Amino acid sequence: MSAVQTVLVTILILATSVWVGGYAAIVVVARTTTKTLEKSQRVDFFRAFGRTFLPVGGTALTLVYLCGAVLISMAGWSATTFVALAVAVLLLVVLALGVRQARGLTRMRAAALDADAPAGLSGRIAARARWANALRGLIGVLSLVLVVLGAALAV
Repeated sequence: MSAVQTVLVTILILATSVWVGGYAAIVVVARTTTKTLEKSQRVDFFRAFGRTFLPVGGTALTLVYLCGAVLISMAGWSATTFVALAVAVLLLVVLALGVRQARGLTRMRAAALDADAPAGLSGRIAARARWANALRGLIGVLSLVLVVLGAALAV
């Protein structure tokens, strides 16, 4: 392994750790805030958390993609590489949907705090929350699949 590859693999491992660790932290934080914060506090917390975490997680995922692309270009393409590429693209699509959905859900939850919130809003929030859980689960699964594919490509 060349010095360049060693640096790229090191960055890849660190960035993957930040991405996957951040994802795990979000799950823990979401469960904890549900039990400990009032609804209005949760809305404020997640609005601030999302704005703070997105640059950190986004940078980590960008580094994963960039280092992975350079390492793949150095090693050559294979069937596993094409599968990894497809999973990586799907992860980006699902992540974009998740971010959009989370922002919309935060706006809905903020609106629900108003005394004159429209009837039926809590039902729509519950449905959107189920969708959010499904998206978070899919992001987690796709992230782990990408880690496994990366490990397979490394050996």
